[in-house]
Amino acid sequence: MSTYQKTAMALCLAFASTGSSLADEFTEADVQRWQQQFMAVVGEGRELWTSPKLGTNGVACAQCHPNAANTHPETYPKFQKQLGKVVPLWQMINWCLKNPLEGQPLAADDPKMTVLQAYVTYERRGVKLEPGKH
Repeated sequence: MSTYQKTAMALCLAFASTGSSLADEFTEADVQRWQQQFMAVVGEGRELWTSPKLGTNGVACAQCHPNAANTHPETYPKFQKQLGKVVPLWQMINWCLKNPLEGQPLAADDPKMTVLQAYVTYERRGVKLEPGKH
């Protein structure tokens, strides 16, 4: 066994013995706080989804997708004909922003993209994940 392998094994054993379950320890108050924060983001996403602010032509996402209908976030990443390749949800949102809304794309980590994705996935809560499905 090489020195690297011995070091890696020692680190793994040390980590395993330190009680790695600490990441799973949280209180009911934590869960409530996190859920409130998530729902606030979902609310921001719905507000943006129903607003024409993302584009330049007065069109809102909700005009084509009321309540995020027919967005199917549970199927991403998947092949999108409009883009000609397999893409994550945020890239398809950007396609819509640039084309039907005639707006500017958002970075994947833009807070507006985060709230849009939170809203869309919240509307599809409970639906089974099926990446790649059409």
